[in-house]
Amino acid sequence: MVLQTKLTKLVGIKHPIVQGGMQWVGTAELASAVSNAGGLGILTALTQPTPEHLRNEIRRCRTMTSKPFGVNLTLLPAMTPPPYAEYGDVIVQEGIKVVETAGNNPGEHIRKFKEAGIFVIHKCTSIRHALTAQRLGADMLSIDGFE
Repeated sequence: MVLQTKLTKLVGIKHPIVQGGMQWVGTAELASAVSNAGGLGILTALTQPTPEHLRNEIRRCRTMTSKPFGVNLTLLPAMTPPPYAEYGDVIVQEGIKVVETAGNNPGEHIRKFKEAGIFVIHKCTSIRHALTAQRLGADMLSIDGFE
């Protein structure tokens, strides 16, 4: 018996399982395996050293699965932050349909993704952050704890 949920219907997956972004392991191999098994595989943008490397990884993932997969963009405070806007541009340009945002205020990125018709899942760890993400326009929330 297949368990259909709002998530499975909206993003076109068989099982209501989302692989969340994971630094260093969210590559095409893992994302495509999850997607091929019926879940939603997620590439982790910042695992790639540059936006162009992300573009190549998205294209590589497409050679490994014909199923839906998404990209995680985690926004963390840093002395020298990564070029988040450029990673976002690649996500839009490559026609990604699902993005998982996480971390610091995702407002400007959610706007960009929604304007491009992308389904946005925001990963958060508190009710306060979940309410903010909802107000900013996230389509769905992932509420995660800390180990």
